[in-house]
Amino acid sequence: QVQLVASGGGLVQPGGSLRLSCAASDPMFYNYIIGWFRQAPGKEREFVAVITRNGAQTHYADSVKDRFTISRDNSNNTAFLQMSTLTPEDTAEYYCAASTASLTLTHSEADFRSWGQGTQVTVST
Repeated sequence: QVQLVASGGGLVQPGGSLRLSCAASDPMFYNYIIGWFRQAPGKEREFVAVITRNGAQTHYADSVKDRFTISRDNSNNTAFLQMSTLTPEDTAEYYCAASTASLTLTHSEADFRSWGQGTQVTVST
């Protein structure tokens, strides 16, 4: 498993933007599909976004599509989640995760075996 550290969370006003980072310890970072998930208090963890190993393809939850952008920099073993037009409904603890699935892209939570600690995102006035 690869060790992941998520960071960049904080307090932001509705309509604002925030960029989360996911730093990996493994120089073989490029071998992993990277996903972002989030969990709000009292709710189940949900899928947010995923990116293929080479960054060529992405997939987003309908709730964040057109507002969030996932990206990765394999040379620096880092993935990102750029969040824009944030709403209070985006408030949650955000997690990055890594998958070794044979598929080029998957958003199935069961396929992600390595998880970083969460970073809190709070959208409020």
